Amino acid sequence: MDPDRYETLLVHGALAPGEESLADFAEREGARMRYVPTLGQPINPLADAQALRTLTAIARDFRPQVVHTHAAKAGFLARLAALRLRPRPAIVHTYHGHVLEGYFGPAKTAVYRTLERVLARRSDCLIGVSHATVDELVRLRVAPRDRFRVIPLGLDLDPFANMDPRPGGPLRDELNVAEDEVLVTYVGRIVPIKRLDVLLRAVHASRTAGAPLRLAVVGDGEQRPALERLSRELGIEGCVDFLGYRRDLATIAAAADCYAVSSDNEGTPVSLIEGAAAARPAVATAVGGVPEVVTPETGILVGRRDHDAFGTALTRLAADPHLRVKVGERARQHVLHRYSATRLVTDIAGLYGELLERKPLPSEERRSS
Repeated sequence: MDPDRYETLLVHGALAPGEESLADFAEREGARMRYVPTLGQPINPLADAQALRTLTAIARDFRPQVVHTHAAKAGFLARLAALRLRPRPAIVHTYHGHVLEGYFGPAKTAVYRTLERVLARRSDCLIGVSHATVDELVRLRVAPRDRFRVIPLGLDLDPFANMDPRPGGPLRDELNVAEDEVLVTYVGRIVPIKRLDVLLRAVHASRTAGAPLRLAVVGDGEQRPALERLSRELGIEGCVDFLGYRRDLATIAAAADCYAVSSDNEGTPVSLIEGAAAARPAVATAVGGVPEVVTPETGILVGRRDHDAFGTALTRLAADPHLRVKVGERARQHVLHRYSATRLVTDIAGLYGELLERKPLPSEERRSS
């Protein structure tokens, strides 16, 4: 954001298992930051109450005109803190996905939906990172459609934009990927909602059909030990590499022949955008905002939990290097403008400007107090 127009404070909490901090990236950009150690997963009434007190104190000291929140827990507590302020700031929340369906049992899900609906009514603008995300939230009655705005992710895609469509680089040597082997790459958390068991079974099916596939899993999380066991049970442990958390994403993209996402639910998968910018095609489940990134021209979409269809799609790409290059080039053209950082900053600055110019009527002021 333009530092001559905006003074920004980035408030962040504790990391979930398997995650690594990106605070040093923010520091290099000159971000002013505050760390709240009691803000984190899972739900803990004592820690959450302390986090709310700390967030309220930080906000009262900083006196923001706009409070923009992300993620479920942080979004809940920070919006509560913002509602305590006088004068009340404009409140914006971004849904990068949601945990209101498919994550928890019926009782807990009902509680979370109720809380989210209450806070959505008190927020000035709700952002979904994809049309599908907004559609799902409207269907779940979080808020009426006119309360939402779709603002897609924006990323620094320059490291990927001029990459050779043909795979290569040091990671293939590191993993001993043969010239005739096809490297499928997953980048993200290793958690149940990502359904990496489906991807492993798809790789097994594709290799059984004769495709020379290798799989690189980049990231970490609670399910890694179970998935490593599954790869051994399937007899594919020799062609699956769990690389853990890595930051050399351009190197990873350069090595890949294609990207894969097998999730049950997604907002907008960053890895598929970066892979597309590197001119890599994708195979992914048609869930959430994925079809806005992966179209029939830029990859192959399959139904969720269908490892046979996923394996057939991988086999098709593995068999045709010319198809991979052609589809990858289309993917690059599809994402470079839609998901640029410049476009995101312009969209967010425009929204903030609208909110700061809006002068609520007395009746609206009473409803928000």
